[in-house]
Parts: sequence; C-alpha cells; structure tokens
Amino acid sequence: MTRQLLVSTLVAALASGACFNPLSQLDQTATTQPSATGVQALSGTWASVSSTTTLTNTCTNFRWMVTDINGSTGSGTFTATCFQNMSVSGTATGTMTGSTITWTATAIGRSPTSADCPISLAGTATLDNGQIRVPYTGTTCLGPVSGTEILRQ
Repeated sequence: MTRQLLVSTLVAALASGACFNPLSQLDQTATTQPSATGVQALSGTWASVSSTTTLTNTCTNFRWMVTDINGSTGSGTFTATCFQNMSVSGTATGTMTGSTITWTATAIGRSPTSADCPISLAGTATLDNGQIRVPYTGTTCLGPVSGTEILRQ
C-alpha cells in the first residue's frame, strides 16, 4: 500500500509539473527562432555521415563550409579524401532552386605518391530533412571520380 501511494504521488507530481512550468514561456521565446529557408538553410558546416568504402575511384569524408550567401547562390570551402589517400581542399559554389542545388567545385589534391593534382567536381544535390544528398562526378590527374555522399550539419 505504501509503495502504491508513493508511485501515485510521484506520477501526480510529474504530471502536474508537465502541465505548468513558470519558465516554459520564457524558455520558448528565448530559444525559438525562425528556421532558415532556401539557400540560407545551407549556411554552416556539413560533413559526410559515413564514408566507408573499398572503391578507389571515389572521394569520401567531405566537409563543406558554406560561408557566403548571395541571393540563391552559396559558396565556401571544402575538404575531402580522394583515391583513399589524397587530401583534397578547394572551393565550391552552388545555386539553389527549390530543394535542388546545382554545384561545381575546384580543388587541389595532395598525396604521398603524386604531385599536386588539380580536381574538378560537379553535381546536382538535394536538401531533404536536414541532410544533403550529394551525387558527384569529377576529373583528377589520376582519372575520373564519382560517387554519392550524404552530408549533415
């Protein structure tokens, strides 16, 4: 009986606490901000969700930093790994129409086995539910690359 009384009291206390919180209105107004729309939603840093692959003609571990936004266009810098051991860094520009982003990127790749390698990438990405699906194709000094990465903030 004592245990039932204690459980009932605890449930009632939790339920009443959920119904009234004198700070809830303050918390709501202090933390609620309008969400970004359009190309503004791309602002910030995006990184590959998972980049495990055995393919050698692909790039992985993308990290995109969208820093400049003008109208429907966003641009910034990115890093990646291509051919499993080539560190890549460069710049990218994309134009957003609806939830589709048409983009291009240029970069230089560096690896222990080759000289500086110019890289050009392009694709049409889609923004969906807080992530960007980025199919890409490109050319490098070591041959073509292609793949699809999923990026999240």
